[in-house]
Amino acid sequence: MIRDCKKGRIDRIITKSISRFARNTLDCLKYVRMLKEINVDIFFEEQGIHSTDPGAEFYITIYGSIAQSESENTSANVRWGKEQAAKEGKVSFVYKYFLGYKRGDNGEPEIVPEEAEIIKLIYDKFLKGDSLKTIADYLTDQKIPTPRKKEIWTGSTIKSILSNEKYMGDALINKTYTVDFLSKKVKANNGERAKYYVENNHPAIIDRDTFNKVQEELARRSGKRKVKFVGTKTEQGKYSSKYALTELLICGECGTPYRRCTWTTREKTKKVVWRCISRLDYGKKYCKHSPSIEESVLQNAIMDAILKISKENADVLKILKSHIAMGLNADNINDNSIELQIRLSEIEAEWKIVIGNITTENQNDSDIESQMEKLLAEKNQIKKQLEEIETLKMNKQLTMSRLDEIYSVIDLLRNHPLTYDEQIVREILECVVVESKSKIKVVFKGGYSASVLLNH
Repeated sequence: MIRDCKKGRIDRIITKSISRFARNTLDCLKYVRMLKEINVDIFFEEQGIHSTDPGAEFYITIYGSIAQSESENTSANVRWGKEQAAKEGKVSFVYKYFLGYKRGDNGEPEIVPEEAEIIKLIYDKFLKGDSLKTIADYLTDQKIPTPRKKEIWTGSTIKSILSNEKYMGDALINKTYTVDFLSKKVKANNGERAKYYVENNHPAIIDRDTFNKVQEELARRSGKRKVKFVGTKTEQGKYSSKYALTELLICGECGTPYRRCTWTTREKTKKVVWRCISRLDYGKKYCKHSPSIEESVLQNAIMDAILKISKENADVLKILKSHIAMGLNADNINDNSIELQIRLSEIEAEWKIVIGNITTENQNDSDIESQMEKLLAEKNQIKKQLEEIETLKMNKQLTMSRLDEIYSVIDLLRNHPLTYDEQIVREILECVVVESKSKIKVVFKGGYSASVLLNH
């Protein structure tokens, strides 16, 4: 409309009221003056004012200020209502753009079975080693619509689904907040506003153990060690879903990851080998003895180690599992979270009392400031303790769950022929250490390891 006004297509704008014309007094005056300069009249029906009338700007300023004040009050009331709802644990769902749930007949979230299968598929593929892009491409190829009913999936959409606690039945309230009613800018809440976590708020699509494993894997992939290649612009810190050994194979001498390379032999045939990145980039300057290993030899040795564990050392794995379980049980967590939560509530009450007692006369009183600082410090300390207790609990669950998975996989493999499988390698191995030209050490998740010889 403004563009049409500048082109001379409009000579008068009729609007219901000043409050409907602009969000605030500043914007209102800005556009009134701009339109007045090009001889466009604005008529405000409710106030009966023409912007071209003498003295109109004064009345527009007055009415605009009143309208802005009303907007501020409305915004404050809305914010207060949302804060109260958050404190009471009331969770809002945007069903239109949320895959897996719909509003039930009782107004509560209800699982959509077909969409829930897509969510489970995403979590399953991620834990099996697929990258965010690989999963996104697969869903796009299968013509599965995104949460916003679009055709093309992106890695960011997949990551959002993988990190959303609502899929395990919980809800974190106040993840974002609106800065002010004028700009309407939404920002991530990094502590500026209070957050509230509601457990078991609605039916879960993903069980808690699986969700926690995914969060751990997300953190592991994003925290990959950065290794710079000579002659390259970027570091090798990106997760590789194509080759499991890109994630797992490291040099026993210098600790640098190995890299997959393709050699061309004298006979013009291709040969795939794995080489230490430090040795590739700097020769023998930092790593003098790390060998290059043919991929097929490496893969056979890894499967030999897995078979060795599954056939000969299954009992050892059982003992290891029981020892770790005993260790976890012996590692008593001082779970005083209930007492800490009670103290948090008491601090909130004390804080409100202190705030209520502040007047214009004592607002700069050092005793009041000291009391507020003390309460805030104690509150932060309690929150830190609660986070540590929760982390310890989660680590216990993940460790036992991981051991259960390893034992299940190895138990199934004992009586079956086995070929190299990227998925199995990802599921049960922590890393593979190249100790020499003739030997590697395969380290299983949970700590158990086996050394095997390479058959060149």
